[in-house]
Amino acid sequence: VQLQASGGGLVQAGGSLRLSCVASGRTFSDYAMGWFRRAPGKEREFVASISRAGTRTNYADSMKGRLAISRDNVKNTVYLQMNSLKPEDTADYYCAADFTVTGATSSHSSSYDHWGQGTLVTVSS
Repeated sequence: VQLQASGGGLVQAGGSLRLSCVASGRTFSDYAMGWFRRAPGKEREFVASISRAGTRTNYADSMKGRLAISRDNVKNTVYLQMNSLKPEDTADYYCAADFTVTGATSSHSSSYDHWGQGTLVTVSS
């Protein structure tokens, strides 16, 4: 499956952004989806994930309450709504697909089979 992320940009602290990731090539609903990020000089970290049917979600503790992940299996798209953004949220954000037969999600990058290119989010103070 190929993944194309978009929606990043420059936003002031306290602002919001919605990232999108469009999948192609395989049956989208066969995949749990995740978002990860990599800040300058830091390791990649988990942000959010959603199960195949969208019934189960999981969020990084550091961002919980400020995020909403959702998906549209007709449009083959997963979304990440980010609110109350902080300068420390500045990073490249990546979507990823985990081929799975279960309704679970994973916060481990090793679980994901396919990755999109990053979309840069910059939060100014």
